[in-house]
Amino acid sequence: MRKWRELFNVSQVKLAEEMGISPSVISDYESGRRKSPGTQFVRRFVETLISIDEAVGGHLLHELSRIAGIPTEAILDVREFPVPVSAQKICDTIQGTILACPHLLNRNIYGYTVLDSPKAIVTLSGMDFMQIFGTTTERVLIFTNVTRGRSPMVAVRVTPLKPRMIVLHGPKEVDSLGVKLAEIEQIPLVLSNMKTTNDLIAALKELYQSMISK
Repeated sequence: MRKWRELFNVSQVKLAEEMGISPSVISDYESGRRKSPGTQFVRRFVETLISIDEAVGGHLLHELSRIAGIPTEAILDVREFPVPVSAQKICDTIQGTILACPHLLNRNIYGYTVLDSPKAIVTLSGMDFMQIFGTTTERVLIFTNVTRGRSPMVAVRVTPLKPRMIVLHGPKEVDSLGVKLAEIEQIPLVLSNMKTTNDLIAALKELYQSMISK
């Protein structure tokens, strides 16, 4: 429940208010202090998240419909920006160090997808990767929990559809082959220096929220 609430960027208080229950009920379910909720509660939970997103334009629902059928454990966050953002702005937001193609940071970015790199490698099929890359051709693809950065870049290299920008999070040093592949593909490659994955996602959500609240 917590993963989906946070994916929809809804606070416990807001969700509880819309559902007509106490915030402590949501907190207890998320922490495991209460047993698993029944089907009726889950249905209300899902319907409430959907209605909240629809009230602000339905951007997340639109994005989730694109990746229907892909194992969700590999996808940590996905957003579609209401207006384009420069690659440089994304780089600044995630405290990024540009590793390849700095001359392309003026590219427009229309959204982002955050993947858990190890889980993506284990759970996603080749067709799943194609579907994800197909939704990110003008977006930034962000790989977290990366060790060296070679595997994500090889995956991008062998697919015909390319993201506009790639961000790696986790390694202190990126494999030179990964950097070379980014240069060959002419895709800006950025290393995020955010302390944790949660910090990275929070920074991106803050950017997204600042745009939809205008």
